[in-house]
Amino acid sequence: MVKIGCRNLGKFFRIGRDTFEAVRDLNFEVNEGELVSVVGKTGCGKSTLLGILLGLQKPTNGVVTIDRREPYNDFDYFRGKLSAVFQTDRLLPWRTTLENAKYGLEILKVHKKEQLQKARYWLDKLGLLGFEGAYPHELSGGMRQRVGIARAFSVDPEILLCDEAFGHLDEVTANRLRADFLNLVRETKKTALFITHDIEEAMELGDRVLVLGKPAHLLMDIRLTKGLKDSPSGLKDLKGRIIQAIESDEPAVETRA
Repeated sequence: MVKIGCRNLGKFFRIGRDTFEAVRDLNFEVNEGELVSVVGKTGCGKSTLLGILLGLQKPTNGVVTIDRREPYNDFDYFRGKLSAVFQTDRLLPWRTTLENAKYGLEILKVHKKEQLQKARYWLDKLGLLGFEGAYPHELSGGMRQRVGIARAFSVDPEILLCDEAFGHLDEVTANRLRADFLNLVRETKKTALFITHDIEEAMELGDRVLVLGKPAHLLMDIRLTKGLKDSPSGLKDLKGRIIQAIESDEPAVETRA
């Protein structure tokens, strides 16, 4: 079943007297339960796409649907159905780890006892029990991002949207957190869209990789098999083809490697 549909999407911004094109005739679908990575060079419109999917921005042209509804027009409908994890953790500095983790549940007006149960459950899943009373400034960058992920999962969303979620972390911390995040998505069978500029990260996380040009338009739609993911030489070759597509900004045929 199609969970996310993007048809002929275009987005323009006015900057003074000039018009800036962020997204151009973008088309793709994400099926229920898929984890799809979106990769492209910095400034190609990936974050604009995320804002449209979250209902924070209205498309200029075309249509974006989630469960056949438009996020911008049906914004309230998607409360609790979508969760986002951003590059910065966006924790509230005056709230403890536990209070931050249950913040989304508070907005949804979940019973207080259930808020605490669910928040503690996800903090435990992410290795943060014992830090419930800590404030963000007392946590490392990786721990703060774990709190942000716990907050996202705690509302039991149907779809997770991630924007460069591990790009600011050191390589060791990012690798560990990336693996934990992937395991949780698989375990909970969530639909997820993961935006990144890191091609290797996109290939590691995604069932599919959407490669975007600039402004955001589809260059490649790559479906990854287990055999390919287990083949270093195959992944190296695919990375080269992705780089070539981005540099040339020319659409390629769909790849089913």
